[in-house]
Amino acid sequence: MESQQESSDEGSIDSQLEWELEEGIPQTDDPFIQKYFAGRQALIEQEKKQRHDRLFKQSMTPIAKQAAKIMASIRRRELKTVWTSEFEESLMDKNGGHLYPGMMFTLARDRMETTELWKIIERMPKGALLHAHLDAMIDIDWLVDQALGEKGFCILAPEALSNKDKRRTGFLQFRYYSEEEIKKQKTPVNIWSTTYTSNAPVPIREAQRSFPDDETTFKKWLISRCTITAEESLCHHHGMNAIWRKFQSTFVVIGGMLYYEPIFRRAMARLLEQLANDGIIYVDIRTAFKFEFRKKGETHGQVGRFDDFFAAFGEEIEKFKKTPAGKKFNGARMIWTVIRSMDNRAIADAMKESIRIKKKFPHLVCGIDFVGQEDPGRTLKDLTPIIFWFKKTCAEAGVDLPFFFHAGECLGDGDSTDNNLFDAILLGTRRIGHGYSLYKHPLLIDMVKEKKILIESCPISNEILRLSSSILSHTLPALLSRGVSVSLNNDDPAILGHGKNGLSHDFWQSYMAFENLGLEGLGTMAENSLKWSAIEDQKPAEWKKAITEGYMGKGIKSKLLREWRSEFEKWCQSIVMEYPLEADSDDENEESEEDDDDDDDEEE
Repeated sequence: MESQQESSDEGSIDSQLEWELEEGIPQTDDPFIQKYFAGRQALIEQEKKQRHDRLFKQSMTPIAKQAAKIMASIRRRELKTVWTSEFEESLMDKNGGHLYPGMMFTLARDRMETTELWKIIERMPKGALLHAHLDAMIDIDWLVDQALGEKGFCILAPEALSNKDKRRTGFLQFRYYSEEEIKKQKTPVNIWSTTYTSNAPVPIREAQRSFPDDETTFKKWLISRCTITAEESLCHHHGMNAIWRKFQSTFVVIGGMLYYEPIFRRAMARLLEQLANDGIIYVDIRTAFKFEFRKKGETHGQVGRFDDFFAAFGEEIEKFKKTPAGKKFNGARMIWTVIRSMDNRAIADAMKESIRIKKKFPHLVCGIDFVGQEDPGRTLKDLTPIIFWFKKTCAEAGVDLPFFFHAGECLGDGDSTDNNLFDAILLGTRRIGHGYSLYKHPLLIDMVKEKKILIESCPISNEILRLSSSILSHTLPALLSRGVSVSLNNDDPAILGHGKNGLSHDFWQSYMAFENLGLEGLGTMAENSLKWSAIEDQKPAEWKKAITEGYMGKGIKSKLLREWRSEFEKWCQSIVMEYPLEADSDDENEESEEDDDDDDDEEE
C-alpha cells in the first residue's frame, strides 16, 4: 500500500510540474527567481544590521553559535509538539481552551515549566535584575505561612470582615502584640463577627480557626488578597483601571506581613537565594517607602524614617554573600520610590528622607523613581518643579541620586501619560521603566539610543496588567528591531502569579514568542542588564563611559561582564554537550547566518 501511495504522490507531483511548465509558471530554480530571492535575503540582512543584538552576534564563539542553533531547533520542535492547536483532549489546557504558541501567561505557565527549553533557559546566566518591586517579590504562599507561624502576630481591621464583600475589599493589617496586650481584651474578639471592635487585634491563628467561609480557607482567602488571581488576570474586558485597583490593594496587605523584622529577614535571605539560583548576580530593587517597619517584638515602628529597615536590608545582603549559594552574587541596592499621586508636601518629605538615608547608607541607595499607575497619577510634567527642587537639594547635601523613571507604561498615544516619555528623557533618566509606548515615537527612539538610555521591559507584567493581550502583541520586538537597548525584568512576580522568583519566565516567554530574538537576543539583554546596573555610584559622564567601554573597562561593571561572559560560554558548552544531535537548522536559517557572517567580514 505504501509503495502505491508513493507512486501516486510522485505522479501527482509530475502532473503538477507538467501543468506549471505548460502555463509558463516560473520554477524556484530559475535564475531570475533565484535573483529575486537573493535580493530578498539581502534586504532582510540589511534590516538586521539595525537590530539590538548585532554586535553580540558578531562576537559569538563557535560554541555559542552551535548552542544557538540547538536552542532554535528545540524551539521549532516544541512549537509543533507542545504548543499545538490540535483538538486532542490531552493537549487542551485546564480551562478547556486549546494550546498555542504565545498563549496568555497565566494559562501557559504550568506547561512551559515542563518543557526542555524551560530547563535550558532556567540554567542561563541572566546578569542583573533591574526592575522589580520588593513587596511583590516574596512568594505569597510562603509569606502567609510565615505570618501564621509568627508568635504574637495578629490581624486587625477598621471594621468587621463580616461578609464576603468586606473580606474581598476591606482594609486589613497585621501587627505583633504581646500576650499581655492580648489578655487585656476582656472577651474573645472575632474579626468575622458584626460585634467586632474596630482595630482590635486578633491572633492570626485564632482568625484562621474561626474563618467563616465554607467555600474557601483562611489561607486561600489571604493569598487572594495578595495576588492577582488567574480569573482576574484573564478578565481583560474589565479594563486596566480595574486590574490596577486590585493590584495596588495587594501591597498594603503584603506590607503588613513582610515589614515585620523577623519575617523580613527570612524573606530577604530566601529571595536572594532564589535570584542567585536563577542565574542573577545583582539586583536593583524598588520599594515605595510608605510602610512602617517594625522591629522584633514591637507593635509599631518609626513613621517616615527607615534606618531600621536599611540596617536589616544591608545585613541580610552581606550575610547571603557569605553563603555557598551567594558566592557569585554581587549584591543588591535600592531605588527609592515615591508614590506619584501624593501631594508635593508628602513627596518632599519622602525625598528628604531618601537624601538622609543615602548619606547614612550610601552603598544601599542608588537612585529615585515615581511609582503607581501612570494614567490617573501625576505626570512627570506636573512633578517637574519638585524634581528640580530635589536635584538642587541633593546638590546642596552633596548627594547624587540619579533618576530611573517609570514612563510609557500606558496605551495612549500623545496624551499626558504617554508624554511622560518626553519628560523622562529631558529630565535625565538613566533607564526607563517599561517604556511600553515608546515604539510610537520615532524621534524619542533616536534620543534614547543617542543618550544611552536602557528600557526596562517587563513583558509578563504588561500582559497581566492589560497593556498587551499576550506576549505576541507586546511592543518589545518594535524596540529591538530599531536597536534600542533593553533588559528583561519580572516587575511583580509574586503578585502576578509567576510562582517563583527570577527571570526565567520572562526570558522563556520572549524567546518562544519571537523568531528574530534567538539566543543572541537573550544574551544581549543579559549583557545590557549589567552595563546599565546601578551597582556603583557614577556621575553622568562615568555612567556613559562604563556603558561604552563594556568588557574593556577597568571598573566593577566591566569585571562583571567578563565574569558573566565566562559563565555564558560554560552554559553554551553544556547545551552542546547535552544535545549533540539537536542542531538541525533549516537551510534558510543557515544561509541567512552565512550571509550575515560574510557581511561582517566585509565590514571588518
